[in-house]
Amino acid sequence: MTDLATTSGKLPRIVIVGGGFGGVELAKRLKNKEVEIVMLDRHNYHTFQPLLYQVATGGLEADSIAFPLRKIFKKQKNFIFRVTEVTKIVPEQNILETSIGPIKYDYLIIATGSDTNFFGQKEIEHYSMPMKSIPEALNLRSMILQNLEEALIEIDPVKKESLLNFVVVGGGPTGVELSGALAELKKHVLPQDYPELDMNQVTIYLVEGSPKLLGVMSEQSSKKSKEFLEEMGVKVLTDVRVETYDGKVLALSNSQAINTQNVLWSAGVKGALLDGLPKEAIARGGRVLADEFNRVPGFDHIFAIGDVAAVITDEKPNGLPGVAPVAIQQGKQLAKNIIHLIKKEKLEPFKYFDQGSMATVGRNRAVVDIGKIRFQGIFAWFVWMFVHLMSLVGFRNKVVTFVNWVWSYFSYDRGIRLIIRKFDRKSMTEDPCAK
Repeated sequence: MTDLATTSGKLPRIVIVGGGFGGVELAKRLKNKEVEIVMLDRHNYHTFQPLLYQVATGGLEADSIAFPLRKIFKKQKNFIFRVTEVTKIVPEQNILETSIGPIKYDYLIIATGSDTNFFGQKEIEHYSMPMKSIPEALNLRSMILQNLEEALIEIDPVKKESLLNFVVVGGGPTGVELSGALAELKKHVLPQDYPELDMNQVTIYLVEGSPKLLGVMSEQSSKKSKEFLEEMGVKVLTDVRVETYDGKVLALSNSQAINTQNVLWSAGVKGALLDGLPKEAIARGGRVLADEFNRVPGFDHIFAIGDVAAVITDEKPNGLPGVAPVAIQQGKQLAKNIIHLIKKEKLEPFKYFDQGSMATVGRNRAVVDIGKIRFQGIFAWFVWMFVHLMSLVGFRNKVVTFVNWVWSYFSYDRGIRLIIRKFDRKSMTEDPCAK
């Protein structure tokens, strides 16, 4: 039994599952309040997910975009943190079952974020590479570098081609930014690192199932991002879906087959659910239904915020976008409402203020939508860099990231091309159905 299996009864205990943007903001807003905050996460750090693709492509080291959760809250006396895996919610007892034992709560906030969605395609899930966490980004970096090393000594032209074909699946911001980063690697870095390789053999594809890239952004930004990528040598395939992938050949809905061992999957996300909630509390896409107060229907003291939450309204029939500003704003508002609940005051409904959308494609290339204002190119790129730099947690992370970006800009180099954790190819070449 953990020291958190019971409550003292002196202060209401608020348990936050997840140390992402929403969970961190909520805990910060409850500082100096008459509550006990318990945060649970499987990692002891907060991850700045928008820059994971730069870790995967050697632009940044992992510790540039991660920050210890305990350090964020080191001066917050009403805060407790535990590294654990939450296995189940037991709502009728106000208890969480975890890998370190049961944890009692008075108020529960589910802020678990999202996982990669393979849409039930087990074979694709087994053979392709996702990028939703730092370990996955490091695996991806190692796979890319190991395949390039192997291509140097590969004699078989078919296998060599498969090692040098890179396919990014999903034309959202992550897919666009990852494709652009790979294109810059090909142009500026690989010719110096691998002079024996013919760079014309290195091919980068971006496959998107809908008719346009960056579906959540304006038509102008969508067209410009595609134009930028094609200028950089990326083969953009829109309105094309992945049919099958067996680890060697990627079959597409347009009858095209791509010989590749590098499939990078960013085609969708689903909520990182916890067991224990009834089916009627789960929305499409594996997310938890939440009302205008971010409360899970049927439960007075259970809430959901961030990517895992589905706040369905007439204006937003598909829910709010899965971006950091949504989670941060929900965390701020929920902190107020929990205090209102404790004091038996009226709750305030959550209203999302859309601050705009942006995506970078590469050096001096980005697209930005802010309200009805749209702009692209170098100014948009500087805006993107400034916003992301200021959003990083920790002064050191801001400085390290800024220095890396300045160095990369003037040197045309990406200095972190290290195979720190060797990627186990065998696990991806075994037949998933044979296990």
